[in-house]
This record gives sequence, structure tokens and C-alpha cells, in this order.
Amino acid sequence: MENGSHSAVTEFVLQGSSQVLGLQLFLCVLLLLFYIIILPGNICIIVTIQNNPSLKSPMFFFLANLALLDIFYSCVTPPKLIFNIFSGCRTISYLGCITQIFFIHFLGGAEMFLLIAMAIDRYVAICHPLHYATVVSRVTCWAMVIASWIGGFIHSIIQVILIIPLPFCGPNKLDNFFCDITQIIRLACTNTYILEYVMFVSSGLVSTACFILLLISYGTLLVKVRMGSSIGKNKAYSTCITHIIIIFIMFGPAIYIYCHPFQDYPFDKVVAFFHTMIFPLLNPMIYTLRNKEIKVAMWRLFKNIKCRH
Repeated sequence: MENGSHSAVTEFVLQGSSQVLGLQLFLCVLLLLFYIIILPGNICIIVTIQNNPSLKSPMFFFLANLALLDIFYSCVTPPKLIFNIFSGCRTISYLGCITQIFFIHFLGGAEMFLLIAMAIDRYVAICHPLHYATVVSRVTCWAMVIASWIGGFIHSIIQVILIIPLPFCGPNKLDNFFCDITQIIRLACTNTYILEYVMFVSSGLVSTACFILLLISYGTLLVKVRMGSSIGKNKAYSTCITHIIIIFIMFGPAIYIYCHPFQDYPFDKVVAFFHTMIFPLLNPMIYTLRNKEIKVAMWRLFKNIKCRH
């Protein structure tokens, strides 16, 4: 066997989708339903924010970027799963597997940093409202978004650099719907205990730390809102609650998956399925349904489109 980036394994077998035809059809229908209904909804959110002058505040700027990230994230693994189910093929190439891992961690990391940027935005808006326009300027917003993408890229490229040198000589079966980094490591023909621990720290503990810090920050903001004046109180309270819901949806499954990388549990692939394929499409929709300004702006957009036709 040859060490280094040269691998005897040229493809992996994804065993996450059951052989039961009914379950495979259910997964396809579920994914197609989300693509047909919610994916265009996320695109509509971006178009609405870009074309409505009343939605030019940093909060909506970050929301549009969140929707964009989630659109990209939801296109990493579902197309391959749908193709495999319809074609009857359950394999993915070595390069395709590495590519999936790169984009899952790149976009997931970028979204994690973007949620931190959104928390900073809400902190300044609630705690320092008089300085908000100066501190959270358009340049600052773009800088935080670009920093989120760069942070996600750095996080992802580190994972890939650690995986590529691993030798794979068989077995090549993954009990998942996509290439999961924790399972890929355990297939390597070498001792990966230290590498698993590194992944546990870089993905599991970092996600947990960010989750706890975000909850503490939003908890503090909720207390600040409750003790403040009644002007804009309900709106600020609702926005913080919405952010907390999205944080639980984003970080909860990630913490579950990456905080026990040394062993597998039967529920793992179910959590992974919803984390990578369903939840990303829901995040902006949850935000939209709880925000009156966006709902009104979207309704006006639909009316304008209807009138033109």
C-alpha cells in the first residue's frame, strides 16, 4: 500500500439510504418538496431585501447573506442523494467525498461566524442605539460577512488538509447519506486516534463554545430589553427569540454529531440528514415568518409582479 495522498480506495459506498423502496421514495419526496417550496422562498427573501429600500438595515443585510449561505449549503449533499436513489447507485468518488466534506465545513463554518456577526449587530442595536449607525456601517457589515466566509474557508481547508494524507485501503462503506468526516477518518488504514481528537476539538468543542457564548449574549440582551423602555421592546424581543431558535437549529445537531466522534449511534444519520439537508432551508424562513417587515415587503413584491403580468 502506498502512503500519502495516493489511495487504493477510489470510491465510497453510502449506506445511509435504506434498501426499502418506500423509505427511499419518502426521502426523495421530502427533499423535492423542500426544494420546490422553501428554496424559492429563500431566493425570494434575498430578492425582497435587495429591492426594498425599507429593508436596507444591517439586520436584513445579514439575513440575506444567511439565506444565500443556506441555499449553497442545501445544494452540497441532497442532489447526490437524490441521484443515487433514482439511479440505484450508492457510491461516491474519493474526490467527490473530499469535495462534500470541504463545502459542508466551509459553508457551515461561514454560517457559524455569520451568526456571531448577527449577534454583534443586535448587541450594538440594543445596548448602544445612539452609536448604531456609526459602529455598524455598511463597510463594517461587509467586513464581517467577508470575515465569516474567510473563517469558514480556513476551518474547512484545515479539515481537508488533515484528511488528504490518510491512506485508504478498504473497507469503504459509510453508514450515512453523505461523506461524514468522522466516519471517513475511521476508514483510514492507520491509527487515527489523535486526528479524531483534533476533529473533536476543532468541530465539536468550538461549536459548543460558540453556542454557549451566543446563548449567553442573547440571554443578556433579553434581560436588557426587558429592563428597557417600551419603545421597540416587542420587536427587539421577537428578533432575539428568533435568533435563539436559529442558533439551536444550527448548533444543536452539529454539537450532537461532532461531540462524540469516537463511536457511532443509530440516531446519528437521522440527525445528520436533517442538519445538512432540511434545517438549512428552514433558517431564513423561520426568521421571515417572525418578521412583519419582510412579510409585508414580500407581499408587495408579489403584488407588483402580479400587476406586471
